[in-house]
Amino acid sequence: MAFENPSREQIKTILQGANNIAVVGLSDDPSKTSYMVSEAMQRKGYRIIPVNPNAKSILGETCYPSLADVPDPIDIVNVFRRPEHTPPIAEEAVAVGAKVLWLQLGIANDETAAIAEAGGLTVIMDRCIKVEDSILLPNGKA
Repeated sequence: MAFENPSREQIKTILQGANNIAVVGLSDDPSKTSYMVSEAMQRKGYRIIPVNPNAKSILGETCYPSLADVPDPIDIVNVFRRPEHTPPIAEEAVAVGAKVLWLQLGIANDETAAIAEAGGLTVIMDRCIKVEDSILLPNGKA
């Protein structure tokens, strides 16, 4: 059976209910897509939790080396990593009790989706969270 993303209405509900977004692969380089997308989401009122073992802080938030090290509840795990690196991220997202695994635009992996779905997570692949948020919630989460 082919993977299908949730409907636009379901994605809107996910975004409205989300506060903490852990971003795996968030770069501290402002010219990188992961930084620009995360900064835009932060401006919209989401708390960005950077997951990057090579940085101390990004966007004014403490960086964590892995999802397991994040001390707060995670609503969405937003992933900026190549598809072949995403299955272990799905396993970690399940282990920490995240609600949603979101693979950014251009990233899709059926094994990753199967792991996350089996662990009870909603999976979104090959979509940009910033674009979806801008379309579905143009005036913010409220």
